[in-house]
Formats: sequence, structure tokens, C-alpha cells
Amino acid sequence: MAVRTVPKMTVGAEITTGRRAYLLAEFVVLFFGTIAAFAAFAQGVSPIPFLVVLGVVSVLYLVRQKSFDRKDFLRPEAVRGQLRPMLALWVLAAVVAVAAVAILLPDDLFGLPASNPWLWLAIAIGYPLLSVYPQELIYRAFMFHRYSAVFGTGAGMVVASAAAFGFAHIIFGNWFAVVATTVGGLLFASRYARSRSLLAVSIEHGLYGVLIFTVGLGQFVYHGAGS
Repeated sequence: MAVRTVPKMTVGAEITTGRRAYLLAEFVVLFFGTIAAFAAFAQGVSPIPFLVVLGVVSVLYLVRQKSFDRKDFLRPEAVRGQLRPMLALWVLAAVVAVAAVAILLPDDLFGLPASNPWLWLAIAIGYPLLSVYPQELIYRAFMFHRYSAVFGTGAGMVVASAAAFGFAHIIFGNWFAVVATTVGGLLFASRYARSRSLLAVSIEHGLYGVLIFTVGLGQFVYHGAGS
């Protein structure tokens, strides 16, 4: 079987130590400082409008970068190769999630689709479009390209992406949101590193997000418009 080679982004050989230090400081301020400020001063405010705007800004930045492959915005041909392991892991996670909610939060199991199916349907449709894809633009495409000089393109970048992604969920004010999304961030960043397909990663991200709202865990990642 022929192995398809996914294009990788390269780290500039001529980048200076000062430039790396600047990018690291920028990363910390943007993905930790501003999130901490948002959590402190904008409690209860939906992050969705900010995600959409920042997603657009990320696109505008990336399309101006000659070293960025615009195929990464979708790369649908990569989905087929990722779909089987993606779905197998999701099914396992779904079984574990249902069992955990049934034991620990039995009154909440499938609570949203049962009590408010129209809201559940709106989340299932709107969440991938208004939340998932913008998040993947920011935490995967933009971050992988902008900060590759600091973290590389392998494990270091995956960890940095997951840490920033998980930390962003402190706005929901509970440990479950942070821990679950950090683990999810590791999965999504690894998927993007392998596939360079935002479509593949967004499908996976969307599946887990809808799962959370379906089984009864949406209360931990909800500001009235999804996470």
C-alpha cells in the first residue's frame, strides 16, 4: 500500500533567538494572558462572537503567509484515512461517557435532547460551524504556523496547542472543562499534525462536542451557545 505523505510546515533556519523569545512571549500573552482576563472580567459572556472574529483574523493572517498551504483549511482527501481510527476512538469515548454519566449524574443522562430537543438540534448544527471550526483555525492552523519556530512541528507543538486549548476553557469555571478539553486538545492537535486537515480535525472535534451535549455534560461547557 502506498503511503501518502502529508506536507509539513518548516521551521525557518535563520530565525534568531530574539525572534523566538518574542514569539514565545506573544504566545503566552495571547493564549494565557487574554484568556485569564476574559475569565476574570467577562464572566457569563458567550465566547462564540470572539471565536468567529478571531477565526476570520486567523484566516486573513494565514492566507498572507507564502509558507502556509491553503489546502490545510480543508484537505478533504485526508479525511478518509483518518475516519476509521477517529470513529473507533469516538465510539469508545461515547460508551465511557454514557456509563460515567449514568453512574455519577443519572438525572442528567440524555437530559438536553430529552427536555429540549430543539436546543439540542441547534447546538448540533451550529456548534461545529460557529465554535468548532473557528477554534481549529486558531488553535491548530494559526498556532501551528505562527509558533512552529518556538515549539517545532511535532510533540512540542501538540503539547503547546493542547495546553492553550485546555486553558481557554477556564472561562467555564470548572475543572472538568479544562481537563476534558486538554485531553481533547492533545487528540485534535495530534490529528492535525498527522493530517494537516482542518476538516478532519473539525469533524472529530464536533463529534466529541455534540457527544458532551447529548449525554448530559453540556452544563460544564455552556454559556448559552456552546463551548
